Amino acid sequence: MKFTKMHGIGNDFVMVNGFKESGHDWPDTSRAVCDRRFGIGSDGLIVAFPGEREQFSMRMWNPDGSESEMCGNGVRCFAKFLHQEGLTNETSIPVETGAGRLCLDIMGDQVRVDMGPARLTRGEIGVTGVPGSKMINEPLTLELGEGPSVELLGTAVSMGNPHIVFFWEDVDAVPLEKYGPLIERHELFPNRINAHFVQVLSPTEIKMRTWERGAGVTLACGTGACACGVASFMNGKTDRTVHVHLPGGSLHIDYLATGRVNMTGPAVTVFEGNWAAT
Repeated sequence: MKFTKMHGIGNDFVMVNGFKESGHDWPDTSRAVCDRRFGIGSDGLIVAFPGEREQFSMRMWNPDGSESEMCGNGVRCFAKFLHQEGLTNETSIPVETGAGRLCLDIMGDQVRVDMGPARLTRGEIGVTGVPGSKMINEPLTLELGEGPSVELLGTAVSMGNPHIVFFWEDVDAVPLEKYGPLIERHELFPNRINAHFVQVLSPTEIKMRTWERGAGVTLACGTGACACGVASFMNGKTDRTVHVHLPGGSLHIDYLATGRVNMTGPAVTVFEGNWAAT
C-alpha cells in the first residue's frame, strides 16, 4: 500500500489514495500504521475516496481504529495530497466528510477551510441533557480515584465532531494525561469527546493543549482550534478572530457573524513510502 506521511502543525497523518488502493480493512490498517513503535506512526489514517455528490470524499480513522467525522488539520493535508497525487489541479476543492461538505482553498503553502457552522446545542454535540440547550461554562466533575474529585467549567462546541473547552490560567500546568481520558469518556458524553484547555493571552490570541478522542495527547487539533475560538468568543474572552497557538504551531481562526468558521494554516509533506500490508 503506497502512502504519504503529512502533518498540519505537528498533527500527523498517513494519507492513502483510495482511488488506487482497495481491499483493506481500514480500521485494522489504521491501528497498524498509526503505531509509533511498530508502524509508520501518526495521529490518524486518512483515505481519499470518490464522493457521492462531489469528486472527492475524505474518511479518517483514529489510532484505535475508530472513525472520526472530521479533522481540521487532516483536511488541509487532504487538499495538498489531492494535488500531489494528480487527482486535481483546482485550488478550490469541495470535499465530502463525515461532518458534511467542506470547501478547501489552497493558497500557496497555506490552506483555508470553510469549516461550516459551529453547532452549539447539546443534541448537535452529543452532550446529555435537554437536546436544544447549550453547555456554556457549566460544571463537570472528574472522579480521580485518589484524593478529592475535581470540578471543571466547560463549554461544548461541535465542528462536526464534539469538543469540550476549559479555560486555564497556565495550560502548560494542566495534567492532561490524567484529565484527558476521564473527560473523553465522561458520562456526559455518550459518544466520547475531544478535550481542550485554553489560556487567553489577549483578545486576539489564545494558547491551547489537546486530548483527542481515540488518539490521546496531540500537538494540534484543527477542529479543536475552531471550537476553542468559538468558545472563547461565547464566553466574552476574545474577539471573533483569533490566532491560536498549539504545541505544533499556530492557526488563524475566524468565527463569522453568520456562525460559520474559517480556519487557515499550513500542510506539509514529510515522506512517501510503501506499507507491507498483510
